[in-house]
Amino acid sequence: MLLRSIVSRIHRNQRPANFCSLKNAGSSLSTPDSGPSIQNPPEKEYVISYLVSSCGLSPEDAISASKKVNFDSPNKPNSVLNFLQKQGFSKSQIADLVRGRPHFLLSNPEKSILPKIQFFSRFTGVSQNDVVAIVSRHPSLLARSLENRLAPSCEYLKDIIGTQKLESLFRRGLWAFGNFDPKIVIPNVDFLREIGVRSSFIEFALYQYPEIFCLNHNEFREVVEEVKQMGFDPLKSTFVLAIHVRKGKGMALYDRCYDVYSKWGWSRDDILMAFRKHPNCMIWSEKKITTVLEFVVNELGRNARSVAKCPYIIFYNMERRIVPRCSVVHLLSTNGLVKKNWSLSTVLCPAEKVFLNRYVTRFKEELPELYDIYLSKKAKVVEA
Repeated sequence: MLLRSIVSRIHRNQRPANFCSLKNAGSSLSTPDSGPSIQNPPEKEYVISYLVSSCGLSPEDAISASKKVNFDSPNKPNSVLNFLQKQGFSKSQIADLVRGRPHFLLSNPEKSILPKIQFFSRFTGVSQNDVVAIVSRHPSLLARSLENRLAPSCEYLKDIIGTQKLESLFRRGLWAFGNFDPKIVIPNVDFLREIGVRSSFIEFALYQYPEIFCLNHNEFREVVEEVKQMGFDPLKSTFVLAIHVRKGKGMALYDRCYDVYSKWGWSRDDILMAFRKHPNCMIWSEKKITTVLEFVVNELGRNARSVAKCPYIIFYNMERRIVPRCSVVHLLSTNGLVKKNWSLSTVLCPAEKVFLNRYVTRFKEELPELYDIYLSKKAKVVEA
């Protein structure tokens, strides 16, 4: 009832957002209207009206944001909005920033916002316009302490992954950057080094899966020990991939994939073997897994368990790679030109040029139409 009453009055009096000033903010909401309604406290109606008219928030977002900020004069928020405009924030970016962190309207932007924008631009090499776009999408970045969180994080990451990747990581936003706490991350990185994980693999994981290092240290040690018990070698790249799958993506996804493979007759050992060979096979969608296994079983006449030996083939594109290539080799097999128990990985893994030389060009005299058949299988994808 309260929300409906406020929204109704805002919509009747709503004007385009004015980012310069609002001398009479709140007057439209304090005027009694006909009919019974539940009145919001006057100071909140003033804030809500300001957030709509000056910051560009929707009435619903304004009501939510008003619970986190309070003021009875436009002077301070107006000065913040003017500052943001001068720094290159667009109207929509200001709305995003205020929606995510309304308390910024009462801040001293010269101290709480500007130094961070300048730091991000200088340290990551990202232009100020791009920094503005990123922090407006992820306003929590501006809520982090520059001295205690952002600067130490950047310094540490830059030393390990380099400036170019640091820029890319920053562009990915909050999870990859703002949630990075050196006090939590450094002990986890040091632990991986202690058990022999190579620096190049740690660099890869910090860049690709920074969230796994944000686990508390005891939880991180537990998942690392679990991965070791499953047979993963810390000296191989699959070790950090397995940590990502088990904890970065969450166990629910792993368990779902486990159930899908089990339905196709895979044993526990089959699934563990596939996981050790290609950890990402435990985070693919049920549809992707099922589509590939159905093709292997129904079209190629293979046992679904055979894929456990080369699980990475599930990653390949069904229409552009798996179907065209397998169709060609299946035809060669039925004509006695290759052995019937040909290897899925031997056919699907090579680069395009290698595959064509090995299975198409080589047999152009025996089956002149082979290349056309191969192209026709791919053409169906384009036509679709």
